[in-house]
Amino acid sequence: MSKETITKIEIEKAATSKINDVDFNNLSFGSIFTDHMFVCDYKNGSWQTPKIIPYQKLMLDPSARVFHYGQAVFEGMKAYKDDEDGIWLFRPDENFLRINKSSKRLAIPEFPEEYFFDGLNTLLKLDNKWIKKGFGNSLYIRPFVIATEAGVSASPSSEYKFIIICSPAQSYYGGEVRVKIADHYSRAASGGFGFAKAAGNYAGQFYPTNIAKEEGFQQVIWTDANTHEYLEEAGTMNVFFRIGDKLVTCPISDRILDGVTRKSVITMAKDLNIEVEVRPIKVAEVLEANKNGTLKEIFGSGTAAVINPIAGFGYKGDKWELPKIENSYAKKIKEAIMDIQYNKAEDKFGWRIKVD
Repeated sequence: MSKETITKIEIEKAATSKINDVDFNNLSFGSIFTDHMFVCDYKNGSWQTPKIIPYQKLMLDPSARVFHYGQAVFEGMKAYKDDEDGIWLFRPDENFLRINKSSKRLAIPEFPEEYFFDGLNTLLKLDNKWIKKGFGNSLYIRPFVIATEAGVSASPSSEYKFIIICSPAQSYYGGEVRVKIADHYSRAASGGFGFAKAAGNYAGQFYPTNIAKEEGFQQVIWTDANTHEYLEEAGTMNVFFRIGDKLVTCPISDRILDGVTRKSVITMAKDLNIEVEVRPIKVAEVLEANKNGTLKEIFGSGTAAVINPIAGFGYKGDKWELPKIENSYAKKIKEAIMDIQYNKAEDKFGWRIKVD
């Protein structure tokens, strides 16, 4: 990686590896983890010596504040292996900046940059055999921070754990995805922390999403909390609409996650000479475009899925299917981004970082 290694990391290697027990051709997303994990504790006002230890359970006091007041943030990243066994990260600086932005909003101390990159670099080299070659294979990386101080007084913790765990991955979503446009529940409100990758943001989505699943959908497209007139995010993804030949997505705000893949999609689409508009989008506009035949595609973007085409959507009891397009924008943009991620194409944007 293009980061100077200046951190002393204590390393305890696993006595034996679990890798031979893993069927890499039949992975369930986020359920299998590599041999090691990165851990760093915050106490007495500073981050302590970082460690890499065998993957293991945590010992926490029942009164640890993460359980009671929800001080927990996380990130999602991936490492990729090219045909020559080179290991690559995709825009990791963005993930580092965002986890600290999320931490700051939840009154969690920010994590030092050198600890983050040195720890990640060391962890990936130690568990490099878990990163499999082949288009679509990757190692999902989950950095997260939790409040660990014992005590149930309603105040920020004075102790935290910063941890990185890794999970071999193939594809996040399977099969066709259909979404329900929300008209009652909200994901986030203005002035809140919807922009942060905070654990509570996702917990609040589960109940409305379960209702949507009972109606035959896999995800919810969230709308603004005030009027439910404007489209925002799609479940765990940012969302894009192709109306005519234009690709439209809503602007980020304090309600919407500033997705790394979202930024990449916008840049790549423009590079592919696709017209992109970043502006507020009304539900009524999408319904009208669907009615008059100009709504060509909807797709979500995110680290786990990269780009996930949406086959159909529903709103207030009605359901519609989208046309199947052979040379879709979703396919073209996804392939272009993945070619960079897997070191199969020139990276003129400077997104790809090698793990040395």
